[in-house]
Amino acid sequence: MADQERVLIVGAGSGLSASLARLFAREGMAVALAARDTGKLAGLAKETGARTYALEASDRAAVPALFERLDRDIGPLDIVVYNPSARVRGPFVELDPAAVERAIAVSAYGGFLVGQQAAKRMVARKRGSILFTGASASVKGYAQSAPFAMGKFALRGLAQSMARELAPQGVHVAHFVIDGGIGRDPSGDSMLDPDAIAAAYLSIHRQQRSAWTWEVELRPWVEKF
Repeated sequence: MADQERVLIVGAGSGLSASLARLFAREGMAVALAARDTGKLAGLAKETGARTYALEASDRAAVPALFERLDRDIGPLDIVVYNPSARVRGPFVELDPAAVERAIAVSAYGGFLVGQQAAKRMVARKRGSILFTGASASVKGYAQSAPFAMGKFALRGLAQSMARELAPQGVHVAHFVIDGGIGRDPSGDSMLDPDAIAAAYLSIHRQQRSAWTWEVELRPWVEKF
């Protein structure tokens, strides 16, 4: 496993996470999947040979414990992908403050916890990629969706700050604005195909460091700007 790249996908499930796991596995990488409910990952783990780990991404004790376990199980990580987010919808004046706090913790604070643990290890090796999954709400807030925008705006700011600090230390940090619905549209290309998004993540990981990018915006070709 010495020459094999290792990847952790946090917030794993169906859709984009599954496409990432399959692509990374096909590329010969050792894959680890982390999610609150690991039972839903059984099929994907069997298909990709991935290890699964239970994780509450916003738990400040659980995240370091996971990374310490991964150090023992598979060794140093080359790629860490942060996918979790939480949505709370409704009129602004009716939002439950506790639910909003929870949403921001999952979407943004968890990204900090995971990013910090990944960075500590990657800086020591002077290599690695930390990839954050954003959304349309990363750059524009929608009506009755303030908590999601708050979390995604914060995650984007985290990624930008990390990229500027860690790039000179050999760590590539990138944020992906997924501007549209994810899925396979049998009638055309009106949605972002998760396999196509996964290919973009891999491409960013493999960028030559003289031309790194910290952010990529992806949308269907039929999308109106």
